[in-house]
Amino acid sequence: MVTLAVSAQSVTAAAATNGRPDGPVMQTAQLKYGYLSCDSALHALPEYAAAMRNLNGLRGKYAAEMKRVEDEFNSKYELFLEGQHDFAPSIRQKRQAELQELIEKNTAFKKKAQQLLEKATQEALSPLKQTIQAAITRIGQQKGLAFVVNTDGGSLPFINPALGEDITGDVIRASR
Repeated sequence: MVTLAVSAQSVTAAAATNGRPDGPVMQTAQLKYGYLSCDSALHALPEYAAAMRNLNGLRGKYAAEMKRVEDEFNSKYELFLEGQHDFAPSIRQKRQAELQELIEKNTAFKKKAQQLLEKATQEALSPLKQTIQAAITRIGQQKGLAFVVNTDGGSLPFINPALGEDITGDVIRASR
């Protein structure tokens, strides 16, 4: 149960004792709160599906390029293994250096691709999350809620529905 404890001096008690309060009187006021799954609200937006399609397309392009450079490396490595016994030492060292350079470039590309995908995901979802947040604020204010809790992530194993209100559906409708 979410309660707010308020410490106050009882005016009537102070008046009854010639202006000397007997001490603080504890009063509790029950707060009205809301809860929702932000992920559910986000996934329900039509724009979310479009954003995911675009991101998956971009992810596929990066995966195809990573596969291409990996295949290129494997081909060169196989050729190196087949001929390494016949190479002069300087040629073998040169080819080893080429292979090492390919490994480093491929690793750098994978890292950069991951960063670009994360940035694209953030850029695609940020306006949607702002829409959800604005809807949460509007619904919370309209319903007179003290606060709204996000139930995603399992950090709230129990919410008593008699004391709080699930506003997921309201937020989804308000976000469309």
